[in-house]
Amino acid sequence: MMCALGASVCFGTATVLQAMAARAADTGGGDEGSAFAVTLFLRAVRQWRYLAGLALDGVGFLLQIAALRSVPIYAVGAALASSLAVTAVVSARLLRVRLSGSEWGAVGVVCAGMALLGIASGTEGDRGGPTALRYAMLGTSLAVLGLALLGGKLPERGRALALGLGAGFGFGVVEVAVRLIDSLAPSDLLANPAAYALLVGGSAAFLSLTSALQRGSVTTATAGMVIGETIGPALVGVVWLGDRTREGLAWVAVLGFAVAVAGALALARFGEAPAEVE
Repeated sequence: MMCALGASVCFGTATVLQAMAARAADTGGGDEGSAFAVTLFLRAVRQWRYLAGLALDGVGFLLQIAALRSVPIYAVGAALASSLAVTAVVSARLLRVRLSGSEWGAVGVVCAGMALLGIASGTEGDRGGPTALRYAMLGTSLAVLGLALLGGKLPERGRALALGLGAGFGFGVVEVAVRLIDSLAPSDLLANPAAYALLVGGSAAFLSLTSALQRGSVTTATAGMVIGETIGPALVGVVWLGDRTREGLAWVAVLGFAVAVAGALALARFGEAPAEVE
């Protein structure tokens, strides 16, 4: 759980640092085309804040893997969703964003949910999952990739939600795939569909989320992502991988999961760090 919460802190802080670097790099001139986006990225990547954000993303991913190898997927998924609370708090500090009373309450709700999960979570399940599950994860990752590539052709109404859900499913594939990789030997990785699912699912998720944030409501896209990356993977972990809670505390885990996800949804606007308040 400490690894899962550490990953949440890393991802949430990285979001703010990268947003600060991107805004500092944006001179306000030029169009909004792809050439401008590349130029903006090259300017941002020269700044220590952006590089620090990338480093935090890397550390967060390693902590996420460690957590997934130790505690149930439902606990890790809820912890990753709680990175929105970290982004909100860090934005209030570094970007001088004013959080409303209800948003501070949502931060407290997320913390309470994670505390309940910490109390109730057992160890990771001991099942390897059926072979078909590995192919199902690969198929899901390819479907998310297709959605990301066709995102611009989706109807404007509902586009952000669809792409957000797609991103969530992609990140969820990564969570499940980590559990389905039981050997890091090159020959075993090449023969394991879960390894390909992890690579494709992670890449497709980032593409989907980027498209969703560019072409629709940040709040809607992030809410879709939170739902996609928490509920589905949690069910897979319980049904096929044997994830359980501590004896007699299943109801506490369910309550903690629901509370943490609800709190994260209330903070969905922080899926992209908000503008600095002057």
